Amino acid sequence: MKVKFFLIVLLFSGISLAACSAVNTPTDEPQVEEIPIAIAETKVVADGMLVPKETVDLAFAAGGEVAEVLVEEGNVLSIGDVIARLSGRERLESAVAAAELEVQAAQNDLLAAEVARTTLDDDLSVALTQTLDQITQSKEAVRTFERRVRNLSSTADQADIDEAKASVILAEDALEKAQDAYEPYADKAETNLIRANLLGRLAVAQRNYDDAVRRLNNLQGITGDEFDLEQAKAELQIAQSRLDQSEEDYQMYQAGPHPDAVKLADSRITTAEVRLSAAESALVAAESALSDLDLIATIDGTVVDLNLTPGEQVTPGKPIVTLADFSQWYVETDNLTEIDVVDISPDQKVRIVPDALPELSLAGIVETISDKFEEKRGDITYTTRILIEEIDPRLRWGMTVVITFEE
Repeated sequence: MKVKFFLIVLLFSGISLAACSAVNTPTDEPQVEEIPIAIAETKVVADGMLVPKETVDLAFAAGGEVAEVLVEEGNVLSIGDVIARLSGRERLESAVAAAELEVQAAQNDLLAAEVARTTLDDDLSVALTQTLDQITQSKEAVRTFERRVRNLSSTADQADIDEAKASVILAEDALEKAQDAYEPYADKAETNLIRANLLGRLAVAQRNYDDAVRRLNNLQGITGDEFDLEQAKAELQIAQSRLDQSEEDYQMYQAGPHPDAVKLADSRITTAEVRLSAAESALVAAESALSDLDLIATIDGTVVDLNLTPGEQVTPGKPIVTLADFSQWYVETDNLTEIDVVDISPDQKVRIVPDALPELSLAGIVETISDKFEEKRGDITYTTRILIEEIDPRLRWGMTVVITFEE
C-alpha cells in the first residue's frame, strides 16, 4: 500500500483595497507576493510480520513407537543433535553389524580373486624363465648325446683320443678341487647355503668327469659296444623330445596365460565385485533403517513446538517438532503491489515499527525481493524479506510491524 503525503501551501496576500484616505499617494497599486512551489513527499509504507532467520518442521522418516524424547520446548539445539528415538534399535543394530561383516567378507573375496588373476601373470614370468633354462639344458644334452652317438658309430682317430684323455685329466683335476672345497662343509646342515653351492659344483664336476671318462672309453673301444650305441641313441631321442617340448612351452607362455585360466580368474573377480556391491547396498540400507529411528536437528535453533511423548505411535512424515533459528530477525511483507515494488531495491534502508511497540523504531535493510508474483486481494504482490539490523529482546515471532521504505 502506498501512502502519499501532500503538503500544499498556498499563500495569497496582496489583496489590498483602495483606501480613500489622502495620506501619501493619490492612487493605490495592487501588491502581489510570490506563491511558494507545492512540495510533494512520497514514501512507500507496508505491513509485515516478524519471522526468525530459519525455521523447520521435523518428522520421523519411519513409523513406530517413541522410545525416548531427549529435548524439551525451549532447548537450543545444534545440527545433528538427537531429538527423539523410536524403539527397535537392537534389531537394526544387529542387522548393521551383519551387513558390515558381509562387506568385509566380500572385500576379502575380491582381493583373493584379484591376487589369483595377478598370479597368472607372475607365474607366467617364472615359467618363461624356467623354460628358457630347460631349453638351454636340453640343447646341451642333445649336443652331448649327438657327440656320443657319433663317437660310438665311428672309429675314433688318435687326435680325438688325445683330446678325450686331456678332457679326463682336466675333469679329474676339477673334481678333486670341488671335493677339496666341499670337504670342510660336508658335515654342515643341508640348509647351509655355502654347503649347498659347493655340493652342486661337486655334482657338476663329477658328471663332467664321468662324461669325459665315458667318452675316452668309447673312443678307445673299451665300452663302445652295440648296447652303448643304442642307449646313446635313446638318450639323444629323449633329449631332443625334451628340447622340442621346452620350445613349444616357451612359445605358449609367450602368448600369455592360458585363456581358460584367465577366463576363470576374471569370472571370479566379477562375481566378487557383484557380491561386494550387494553387500555395500545392504549395509547402506541397514544403516539408513537404523538412522530412521532417530529424529535429528537439521538446523541450529530453538525447540518452539514439540508434540511428542514416549510410548506414542508416530506416522512417517508427520511433523512433530518445530525448530527456529532466532539468531537473526527478519520481516516479511507480502503486500507490496506491482506499483510499489518498482520503487524498492535490494540493500534499500527501511525503518520498522512493531505494532505492539510503537515507541520502538528499528533499522533494516532489504535483502530479497521475490521474482515470483502472487495475486492477493485483487492485487499483484511480491514478497519482500528484510533483515533487521537491530535486535530487541521484546521481539516475538509473528509480531506485525509497519515498514517505511526510505528514499
